[in-house]
Amino acid sequence: MGRIVCCSQPPHLRSQLLSRQDMERQSLMTQELVPLARKLAVPYYQNALPAHDQFHASRVHDIARRLASEYEGAVERDVLFAAAWFHDIGRPLETAGEITDHVEWGAVTAGELLQEEEVASDRIAEIQDSIRSHGIRASSPEPSTPEAKLLFDADKLDALGAVGIVRMSCILGEQSGKAGDKIAVIDDSTISESITTNLPDISLLRDRARKRLELLCTEPGQRVGNARWEYIEEFLDQFRAEIDAKR
Repeated sequence: MGRIVCCSQPPHLRSQLLSRQDMERQSLMTQELVPLARKLAVPYYQNALPAHDQFHASRVHDIARRLASEYEGAVERDVLFAAAWFHDIGRPLETAGEITDHVEWGAVTAGELLQEEEVASDRIAEIQDSIRSHGIRASSPEPSTPEAKLLFDADKLDALGAVGIVRMSCILGEQSGKAGDKIAVIDDSTISESITTNLPDISLLRDRARKRLELLCTEPGQRVGNARWEYIEEFLDQFRAEIDAKR
């Protein structure tokens, strides 16, 4: 009776095979988890105001995809993309005054929804971590994982560039309505002389956008942010020229 010879694969081939298997497994998880997250999250944006609605979540998801493709390092893409859909589900309730912290509420609610769908507990914890660290309040934790950093940057990038100008203007309008009085004026105090006010002018929008640019924490995020900031500077030049009635 002949001997059965077992031929083991060289270590480097085994490593390549495992790497392909890991990529295929992650691709499958992404295909399953991300559509589920979208399905669960979108209804929560039904009453959201324009700056933080489902279209914002969709843009953050798309920006996160771009950043992940340019990021040098491993990224749990299913975690990142799912967190992008969930990250602002608590905004409508916070705007309505029903909750005080949309970030924490969103993280907890996302966890409960995913647990009901029997998503793995480690995946849920990673998604919640990314959601919890996307804010810029003093109480917000610093993003520490690649997924949290990329979500943070994707969210901030949606406040830069052409879309960012529209969003920031919407936010100022929302805050004026909530305060019951305007909190800024459409003006540039460095140019206008005939009318003065103690309220902030276009500098408020510029400063808020600049703050988000400076907070970006990944290389691809900073690269995209710098390009979008260039557009904001062009917009501000045009704004000043129009205020000065030169264009």
